[in-house]
Amino acid sequence: MKQKKPSSLSRILGYAGKHKTLTILGCALSALSAVLGLAPYLCVWQVARRILSAWPSLDGAGDLGRFGWMAVWTASGSILVYFAALMSTHIAAFRTARNLRRAAMAHVLKLPLGFFTGNPSGRLRKLIDDNAGLTEDLLAHKLPDLAATAVTPIAAVIVLFLFDWRMGLLCLLTMALALLSMCRMMGGKNAGFFHRYQREIERMSGEAVEYVRGIPVVKMFQQTVYSFKAFYAAIRDYSRLASQYAMSCRVGQTCFLTCINGAFALLIPAALLIASGGDVRAALVNFIFYALFAPACGQMINRVMYMSEAVMEADEAIGRLDEILRQQPMEAPKAPKKPVSGDVSFDRVTFTYPGAGRPALQEVSFSVRAGMVVALVGPSGGGKTTAASLIPRFWDVDSGSVSVGGVDVRELDNAALMEQVAFVFQDTRLFKESLLENIRAGRPDASRKEVLAAAHAAQCDDILAKLPQGLDTVVGAHGVYLSGGEQQRIALARAILKDAPIVVLDEATAFADPENEHQIQKAFEALTRKKTVLMIAHRLSTVQDADNIIVLNEGKIAEQGSHSALLEKNGVYAAMWADYQRSAQWKVGKEAAV
Repeated sequence: MKQKKPSSLSRILGYAGKHKTLTILGCALSALSAVLGLAPYLCVWQVARRILSAWPSLDGAGDLGRFGWMAVWTASGSILVYFAALMSTHIAAFRTARNLRRAAMAHVLKLPLGFFTGNPSGRLRKLIDDNAGLTEDLLAHKLPDLAATAVTPIAAVIVLFLFDWRMGLLCLLTMALALLSMCRMMGGKNAGFFHRYQREIERMSGEAVEYVRGIPVVKMFQQTVYSFKAFYAAIRDYSRLASQYAMSCRVGQTCFLTCINGAFALLIPAALLIASGGDVRAALVNFIFYALFAPACGQMINRVMYMSEAVMEADEAIGRLDEILRQQPMEAPKAPKKPVSGDVSFDRVTFTYPGAGRPALQEVSFSVRAGMVVALVGPSGGGKTTAASLIPRFWDVDSGSVSVGGVDVRELDNAALMEQVAFVFQDTRLFKESLLENIRAGRPDASRKEVLAAAHAAQCDDILAKLPQGLDTVVGAHGVYLSGGEQQRIALARAILKDAPIVVLDEATAFADPENEHQIQKAFEALTRKKTVLMIAHRLSTVQDADNIIVLNEGKIAEQGSHSALLEKNGVYAAMWADYQRSAQWKVGKEAAV
């Protein structure tokens, strides 16, 4: 038998832990508060009945103040109980949202590093934080109201038939028609509206961010109208969706409001008909009660509608969090092995990115012995960065194997693998911390003296000299920012401090100016000394002295060998070298046209 999928609410409460009981208590108190809230209406009926029975003299009406105080105390009790309910659900909601965030972040930390290349930090933060916030709001406010909404109609139906079943049936009829109208609005083709609405909101927000980020370029090239097209299209699609939904709801909304507000208009002729055939005073008393109680019934129906929206929000929140939670972490080895050397080996490696139509690498085989410097070159999109990212296991290969120290990376403990590899990215990321902590990220237990030595080896002395607090300067605070080349040197200091036997350099000089590039090259000497080095480069002048140059083209090895040997082959590398030489001699101005 097919197992029933758990509801969104039950899944959310699964993160509540020991506070689940507190959530249930809050809902029970909210339901009790709703029932107590009906008591003042009964007191009003008693007062009206006694006054009309004794009219025109009030001497026989009895102690009317007793019912007044009863109404006050029940109303006050309802408020206090509801306050206690909200306190319980708020405490539980905060803890549940915290647990949900922790669970999501713990799962994110287990995911392969490659997952983060296609999922930027801003999107992950929005998915986790915003949707955890939705669940918090659901548990803190809407869930107790949902409990009250579920109990109140039952108590209301009992009260409706307590005094005059005919007037009660009339009020119940308007409530039923209002519910049918609401179902018509929210069912059928409008059932998936909330999901489409959230998707269009996300798209419009994304386009707005992109437009704002590109304003300098837009203004520089006078492309305001053209660049606005995508943003305008997102706004137009959202507007069209909202308009279609509003138009589809107009009949149901009209019927809903008419039924809620029309109960009073129906009660007047009903009361006259009842009074004409019986006790006028009793009919008048009942009319007063039902005239006051009918609007309260309308509010109940409104709450039902809002609660259904809350349930849809919960479904949407859990669905979006599932985008992260259903990502499978990399399988950890049952019996982790330890590398025995600094060798790197690719054996018939084939890898395809998730959702891609063709492999990024096909049957790629090469080896880098300990102490060797191997360069990966080739056209953009040829597979260089992909090959490098498979060494620290950003992704798992489709077939073949990647070995570090004679051991398949899938058989290495993640911590042990990370200790073996220092990866210097093309796009350097520095934390909003001191330079000391940024460099110490390479080895958290390093002393200040060791960090300074690494910074010196990475040619960072001039950077530290010009900063107000030197090594203790916080990057990104009080207008302190570093250039691309300076950031790269800090990243190299981090890699030097880590002192891993294998170094992977992914176009580490791509964004450096000539001065910084010279200093970065000197830092490379300190970083790569007696290390196994795999470097990716577009500037072919930086790889001339490599022990082996591997040319990757369309995911395959086109050729490999030393610089001189590849030039003699007069193949792909020779053509790339000729193009590089011509680009190096290119000049701006009249001389270029000669």
